[in-house]
Amino acid sequence: MTARVPAAWAHLPFFAQQWPRIETDLRAEIRPVLPPEPRRFAALDLTRPDEVRAVILGQDPYPTPGHANGLAFSVEPDIAPLPKSLANIFREMHSDLGTAPRNGDLRHLARQGVLLLNTVLSVPAGCARGHVGLGWQRLASEVLAEVAARPIAFLLWGRDAWAMAPADPSGHLVLYSTHPSPLGAANTRARHPPFLGSRPFSAVNLWLAGRNRPPIDWAGP
Repeated sequence: MTARVPAAWAHLPFFAQQWPRIETDLRAEIRPVLPPEPRRFAALDLTRPDEVRAVILGQDPYPTPGHANGLAFSVEPDIAPLPKSLANIFREMHSDLGTAPRNGDLRHLARQGVLLLNTVLSVPAGCARGHVGLGWQRLASEVLAEVAARPIAFLLWGRDAWAMAPADPSGHLVLYSTHPSPLGAANTRARHPPFLGSRPFSAVNLWLAGRNRPPIDWAGP
């Protein structure tokens, strides 16, 4: 099955200029590609441009078969144990809010306007960052430029995400920290504060409240 271009984002130049070549490269890939084609644009399918209230940027999908579901950091509800980055996200969420989701499926956040976007939308099974050179980053740049037309919250975790910071941060909430991976979550030597202890979830809701906008239910149902 072909990865369907999400209608609400189809106007972005990426889909006419870069996507045909990337799609050809993916079809030539001899290794299994994750996530499955129908879920490749899941983050954009679930969150329209005018619905975005916050953006969480990931790197590339989980390379373990069965884990990646097209949303940054998210996995299918039956996955246990959780990937270590996601476990650290839930650890920080529980420390920050006193609660966290019951499983690793983050679709409830996407439906509330949290764009869970990886900067690279595909990965060969078992080969993390194996598709970094395909050119996916252009899509992430265009998506972020689109949503930055109005005030939103940017949660930028790690160097790949820092590089995608809005050129003009005025009007936005921009939160920087290290990546939630085991190597980065507690790193105090990086350019920005460690992820653990950064309390990003309450910060976003406080910012939204200051603009008379409803909070995000981070823990979900």
